[in-house]
Amino acid sequence: MPNVSYFWYEPTYYQRIKLFCQEKVPALHTYPRDWAQKHVHLFSRGRGPHVRNNSPHRVGEADRELFNQAWRVARDHHGNEVTFYLPGMIRYGNLRGLYPAISLTGDRCELLCEHCKGLLLKPMIPVTTPEALVDKCETLARSGRVGVLLSGGSDREGRLPWEMFYNAISTIKYEIGLFISIHSGFLDRSTAKSLKEAGVDQALIDIMGDEETARDIYHLDGLRTVINTLENLVSAGIAVVPHIVAGLMYGRMQGEYEALRTIARLRTASLVIVVLTPLKGTPMWGVSPPSPAEIGGLIASARLMMPRVPISLGCERPRTEEGQAMEELAIQAGVTRMAVWSRKTVDLAVSLGLRPRFQPTCCSVPYREDFSKRFPISL
Repeated sequence: MPNVSYFWYEPTYYQRIKLFCQEKVPALHTYPRDWAQKHVHLFSRGRGPHVRNNSPHRVGEADRELFNQAWRVARDHHGNEVTFYLPGMIRYGNLRGLYPAISLTGDRCELLCEHCKGLLLKPMIPVTTPEALVDKCETLARSGRVGVLLSGGSDREGRLPWEMFYNAISTIKYEIGLFISIHSGFLDRSTAKSLKEAGVDQALIDIMGDEETARDIYHLDGLRTVINTLENLVSAGIAVVPHIVAGLMYGRMQGEYEALRTIARLRTASLVIVVLTPLKGTPMWGVSPPSPAEIGGLIASARLMMPRVPISLGCERPRTEEGQAMEELAIQAGVTRMAVWSRKTVDLAVSLGLRPRFQPTCCSVPYREDFSKRFPISL
């Protein structure tokens, strides 16, 4: 994580944002003159923010126009709110989200995708039987958790052992009362329908756009497995939140725009874009992820292709100078959600007239006031 000062530790900064978001300050020009002058380079005469070009992460003229168009579309369809999320697996200062991830297979995975090799399961809570899952969720609910992300390793076909957990999921949803997200894995129509009937609120699934990535990175039979799963989930009536991992082909952008086109033709609840974060112990270790400009361009294109869909910059991304630039460009490219934020990014959002709000869940979860008010950060 970068050495940043998080805004809730600075009362004067916090009060300035709170004042703005309560509409006691009606417009940017009412701020002190020196503060407005400091940020004037971010604006393009009422058409949205200029993309900053005073950093090493420069974008061209055509990209700046793309960003401006995306900004206008975002404001037209989503207003001025932007929601910042803190997932349950991530600690931010002395705060932690209220939405833990649970692995139904412990640390076991047979698929062993090239970018993960099962390592992403290790921070999750290991629970491998239905009875233990219900017990754990009862404990989590009593401690104030608002929901859970059910995940786990896959078999060689990309499937999770959902069948043995249907009754437990129903108990968690309808008796314990937690919001339920799942990492669905790759599944058939019958399984999708059963998960919907069990009470799953939303399904998260990685979508790639080319055969090479599906076969060589995810070790699947082919891209058709991915598209069939996406269609099965949508057909079952589950709120589907596709994730695009930018740079999966060893840091190169390859099928991401085709993935956008696949997602755009279906009715999905939202879209999350994350960025390859090379993990030590995987073949990806040491590769460079895509540049901030590439990530910003992907987000801006997604916004124009799916103007009404909430779009998030997800929690998996570099925690470096480049990662900070990705956050700033994502705001300017029209995201409506972001997982794990820095003070600098919230500052930028406010300076552009956006109204930040905060929620202690995965960024796939729609904003809910009853969830947000349990979080010690409020505006």
